[in-house]
Amino acid sequence: MKTFGKYSFLYVITVLIVVLFGGVQAIAKSPQRQAKPVVSILGDSYSTFQGYIPEENLSWYSTSPDRSRTDVDDVTQTWWWQLVSEGGYILGKNDSYSGATVCYTGYRGEDYADRSFITRLPRVGSADILLIFGATNDSWARVPMGEFVYKNLTRGHYYEFRPALGRLLEGAKKMYPGTDVYFILNDGLSEAVADAVMKECKHFDIPVIVLSDIDKKAGHPTRRGMIQIKEQVLNALQAKSM
Repeated sequence: MKTFGKYSFLYVITVLIVVLFGGVQAIAKSPQRQAKPVVSILGDSYSTFQGYIPEENLSWYSTSPDRSRTDVDDVTQTWWWQLVSEGGYILGKNDSYSGATVCYTGYRGEDYADRSFITRLPRVGSADILLIFGATNDSWARVPMGEFVYKNLTRGHYYEFRPALGRLLEGAKKMYPGTDVYFILNDGLSEAVADAVMKECKHFDIPVIVLSDIDKKAGHPTRRGMIQIKEQVLNALQAKSM
């Protein structure tokens, strides 16, 4: 048998295999080599940007905005872009729709079933983290509140905020097992809507990220407001992961 000094060829090969295999294991276990968490968003106008949401969805933000309504004109200024970039995440699906309500009732009592959060939930797909940022339009449109109903729901229940929200949250938990679901609650909403969000999220054990003092123009986040949202959401996610 061939030898290398006082060691046999077989011995040298065995040592090399052990060293190499151990190195591969160390790399595989290294946090730096793990895949980044995927974040998906189910939202309304606050989370839109033209070209970065489904084509059929209405968008509030774009590269050529109405300056009387917003100073946000680049996708990198949105809260979710900053969150993904600074938080070390990967963006999954952003299914946000300007003006969308959680329930089927929209502005002026119109039927918004086609764009409701309930309808769009299955389109988001699996992710490590799902951020549901809604209820703002339900508050602004003064939709019917309904009661806290969890069984024997009919289509009629989905036109009311409380039962529709419960259906949304239950659906998110059942449809995407293993996904960490969070609800982002805007500031300045009606007491009834904010209270319903807190109670429904508690019922379904979903953390609520309560926003505060967000800078806005025409009711929507400015560049500064986007940074504030990013910071508050990122702080909540990082605190949860510690």
